[in-house]
Amino acid sequence: MTPQLQQAIRLLQLSTVELNTEVQEALDSNLMLELDDDEAETDARLADGNGRDTESQVEPADIPTDLPVDSAWEDIYDSAPISPGFAESEFSESEIQRSAAQTLAGHLYWQMSFTHFSEVDMAIGAAIIDAIDDDGYLRLSVEEIHESLATQNLEVGLDEIEAVMHQIQHFDPVGVAARDLSECLMPQLLQFPEEKRWRNEALKLVGEHLGLLGARDFPKLQRVMKLDEESLKQVICLIQSLNPRPGSQIQSTPAEYITPDVSVRKHGGTWRVELNGDAFPRLRVNSHYAGLVRGTKNGADKDCLRSHLQEARWFIKSLKSRNETLLKVAKCIVERQQGFLEYGEEAMKPMVLHDIAEAVEMHESTISRVTTRKYMHTPRGIFELKYFFSSHVYTKSGAECSSTAIRALLKKLIAAENCAKPLSDSKLAAVLSDQGINVARRTVAKYREAMAIPSSTERKSLT
Repeated sequence: MTPQLQQAIRLLQLSTVELNTEVQEALDSNLMLELDDDEAETDARLADGNGRDTESQVEPADIPTDLPVDSAWEDIYDSAPISPGFAESEFSESEIQRSAAQTLAGHLYWQMSFTHFSEVDMAIGAAIIDAIDDDGYLRLSVEEIHESLATQNLEVGLDEIEAVMHQIQHFDPVGVAARDLSECLMPQLLQFPEEKRWRNEALKLVGEHLGLLGARDFPKLQRVMKLDEESLKQVICLIQSLNPRPGSQIQSTPAEYITPDVSVRKHGGTWRVELNGDAFPRLRVNSHYAGLVRGTKNGADKDCLRSHLQEARWFIKSLKSRNETLLKVAKCIVERQQGFLEYGEEAMKPMVLHDIAEAVEMHESTISRVTTRKYMHTPRGIFELKYFFSSHVYTKSGAECSSTAIRALLKKLIAAENCAKPLSDSKLAAVLSDQGINVARRTVAKYREAMAIPSSTERKSLT
């Protein structure tokens, strides 16, 4: 396998973000490469002296009197530095600290710094906070925390640890540092005023009968709580308004942005596939440096320039090959999955890598590389190309049905079921069988779990 072919295969399997990073590294290391866009031409004119620095030419008269509504102050005026006195007077320390608290632990440590804890209590609090997971639950027992403090030569009692723990449980978010669900929900319910309707009943249910609620044993709950069905429903609604994972609202997860590689749109009754031009940087060989290859007499310099020129040409060729292969595969996918584009998941056809590989006359491994971490923008949303591949089951008529279509049917059946009597996996399999789709109960369970849908017992409710 030649180095050029290795490069082409490597570029083929890169995501859009990784490809742009690779292109930038190539631009930085190879003087023969440049961006093929207006920005590059503008930079070239400035380098030749044809452009001029317009920043110093801006006079007050050049500033418009009326700004568009979507303009920002900083787009026109330079921001003046804020004096330390102004910053301290206008922004409280708490606001600054809150913006800096990126994690749950940091948020709790910041609050603990404002409490009237002794040095010993601060050490206990630190041990407790370190034992809290991302959901906000304390994953060590009081005895285990006591042992860890003993290794630090701190002699404290279990009651002291309990006292600090109860104080932390009333930090923001309320319910943090709980050892179980009941202990998490109780402080949240206590936040409501005493006159809040159903508050006392919810406290009793959470404190004494949470297991029955988890088992969805509503008849027994009605008996032990001495409530009718409607009243129990209101109590459960109040409990469901609480946050069982308080830590999740503090943890900051960076947003992941997806740039689609191809887009699909319907034009004149035909589905058209196009590459996303914004996702792929256009490169070209710098004509100025390429011309120096002939004019350079020094052998070492000439060999260096010639090597850079050859690498630049191969890199551009590899990018072009990647785009052509991606477009060819995307067109083939769209051609086979027009039913999905027209009608949705229930019309998805079964398709495997071999089907596309055979149609475009490529190896399955190539198709796998092309479809991994590459995304298609459709009228129904953005999907990874891998999404359009699925296994199949046979219907009673002998036809094939996509597993994606079956999952969509299951989701539709579960959404329309009676919440008081949800459909079991066996019943769902029977309903699909009535529609001509032969699916075993264990297959239904596998699809349901893959969609993160609870079992029929867990889906049971009073509404």
